[in-house]
Parts: sequence; C-alpha cells; structure tokens
Amino acid sequence: MNLYKLTKTKLEEIKNIPFKLERDIQNLVEENLDMLFGLEFVKSEFPLKNFRIDTLCFDQQTNSFVIIEYKKGKNYSVIDQGYSYLSLMLNNKSEFILEYNESKSKFLKRNDVDWSQSRVIFISPQFSTYQKQSIDFKDLPFELWEIKRYSNDTIILNQHKSTSQESVKTISSTSSDERVQDVSREIVVYTEEDHLQKASAEVRELALELKDRILELENVEMNPVKQYIGFKVDKKVIADFEVQKVKLKLRINLKNGHLDDPKGLFRDVSEIGHWGIGDYEAVVTSETDLDYLMSLIKQSYRYHSELEKK
Repeated sequence: MNLYKLTKTKLEEIKNIPFKLERDIQNLVEENLDMLFGLEFVKSEFPLKNFRIDTLCFDQQTNSFVIIEYKKGKNYSVIDQGYSYLSLMLNNKSEFILEYNESKSKFLKRNDVDWSQSRVIFISPQFSTYQKQSIDFKDLPFELWEIKRYSNDTIILNQHKSTSQESVKTISSTSSDERVQDVSREIVVYTEEDHLQKASAEVRELALELKDRILELENVEMNPVKQYIGFKVDKKVIADFEVQKVKLKLRINLKNGHLDDPKGLFRDVSEIGHWGIGDYEAVVTSETDLDYLMSLIKQSYRYHSELEKK
C-alpha cells in the first residue's frame, strides 16, 4: 500500500518506517490497549512454566483472558504457538487468576472467567502467506494483526480475517496433539450462525433484518460471542441482541436515564441479571417499528462515537 500526503496539488510520499525491535511494538500496543482492542492491561512479560507471555490482557465484554504476542520475523508457526499458549492457560487457570488479582488489586474468582472465550492475538509488521493460510478457519481462537509505522507518525493496524467456511473442528477432532485436544474441548469461537440456528424462521428473519440495519451505520462491526451478538463502533459495544427460539432480545448500551425512549419500548434492567452490556432491554417482534428502534440504537452509536473522540 502506497501512502501520500496531499499539499494543494502536490503529492509527497509517506514512507514506511520499520520497527527496530519487537519491544517497540509491544510498548506502543500496551499503552493503547483500550483504543486498539478494547482490552484491559494485566501484565507485561508474564512468566509461567517455560513460557513468557508478552502481554496478558482481560476482555471485560467476554470475561476472558487474552494473550498478545509480538513478532518481527516470519519463520514461526502461529498455530503451534497459539495452541501452546492456550493449553498453558487452561492447565494453569489459578495462576492467571492470581496474576490478575495482584496486578489489578481486584478479586476475580475462577468462575467469573469464561475460559471458553480465551484467545491469542499475534501482532507483526508482516505475516507470511503460510501463516495466514494456517489460520484460515472460521472458528479458530487466534487473530493475526499487521502493524506498520509511517514517516508522518501514522500507525496502521489491519487484521487478517478468514474467508473460509471450514471449521477447525474437522481437523482438531482427528489430531493426536494433546494441546489441540485440550483447547478444542474447552474453547469455542462463536459465529453468527451458532446463534441463528436455534431460532424459529420468524426470529431468524427478524434478526437478519435488524443486523443489516445496524451494520449500515458507519464503522460498525458485528461481534458474536457466547451469549449474544454484539455490534461495536471503535471497539465499544453500542447494542447487542440475544437470539432465542421464539424471541429476539435487544439491549442498548446506555446507562439508566440516558436513553430518550418516548414510546417506552425499553425497560430498565440495570438491577436485573442479564446477558450483554447496557441498562436497556426490549423484546423485538415482527410488529416492532424498526425505524423507531434504529433511532434509539443511533443514540448509543452517537454517544460512543463522540466518547471515542474525547
């Protein structure tokens, strides 16, 4: 990708400035974890057994640990390393809990963590074709992100996303690698279809229509997790819906008292146990005015978009 700065009608090339050290990338990411990935920083260079985890994070949305590894070279297997780290985590859960509690001065219990949502993020200036192909499954708990720095102090971070519909379960079920078996038994990467397959035809159609409308908002991305399908702008969830067999529940991520809902469609669930994020929940049916519904979702969209700019 070629970048240029435009001054009136003259173009000036913006050159790539390679990172000298992996540590330079690590420092940059750790200082900006919330902005880049919406994650909570826990520990840098976390030692465990014969491993040293570059960055240990916690995802408050999924209540799960996330491991970040940084690489400058291309001669390593992300699959082997990814399974090694996740297997290490699943076999040493108490150590991760202890590190979180000591680093954050909080009290996190083992049951507070959804270990099935654990994942590994690899960050590198460049990945090889082999490395990209090796994670080309729709449900692998590894992510590849390429990071580049340019002469005008611009940082570009792009995720390599799989376009395959093949499940890694087809391979892991026949693998003799104990690490793969350990991880496959406990960790699950959820897809949109995992949620939609349990719904009636009417609920499925309604969910797809609402999804399409939400994704028309600029920079919104869909994020299926264990209990619901979230919709994010700048790594912040603006709304999510929970697909049930005969019901579609929608939640809007605004605190109680901040949603202008003159028709009273949403109820306050701030004091009620519920999945998802936000204090407002409504059941969406075929009779629901989706135009009105979108006007409420846009309130959360504008709030979180403006919050990111501050």
